[in-house]
Amino acid sequence: MSETPVISIVDDDASIRGATARLVRLNGFTAHVFSSAEEFLQSPRVEDTSCLITDVKMGGMSGLDLQRHLIGLGSRMPIIFITAFPDEANKAKAMEGGAACVLAKPFDGQTLIDCLAQVLQAGAGKQP
Repeated sequence: MSETPVISIVDDDASIRGATARLVRLNGFTAHVFSSAEEFLQSPRVEDTSCLITDVKMGGMSGLDLQRHLIGLGSRMPIIFITAFPDEANKAKAMEGGAACVLAKPFDGQTLIDCLAQVLQAGAGKQP
C-alpha cells in the first residue's frame, strides 16, 4: 500500500496558498501550506514532502533561493514553481536547478495537477 503523497505549498499570498491547497487536496493529495520559505525550512515537512510547490518571488527567501538551499542540503525534492512575474531568466534558473515545471499565475488547475502527477509518477520508482 502506498502512502498519500505530501505536497508542501509555499507562497506569501494567502489566497494562492489556500486555492492551491484545495486543488491539491481535491485531487487526493495531502497538502501543507507555508507563508514563507523560512517557515517551510523550520517545519518537519521538509523530510516527508513528495513535491514542493513554491512561488518564485516572496518576501524574505525567494523560491529560487529555497531551491538552491534545498540542493545545498542534498535534497532531490521535486519543485514546481508558480509566479505572477514570468520571465525567461527566472524560468531558466529554476529549470537549471531541476524544477519540474514553471507555471505563470493565474495557472490552469489541470496543468498544475498534470505536472504534479508527472513528477510523482517519475519518482514512484525511486526508493530512498
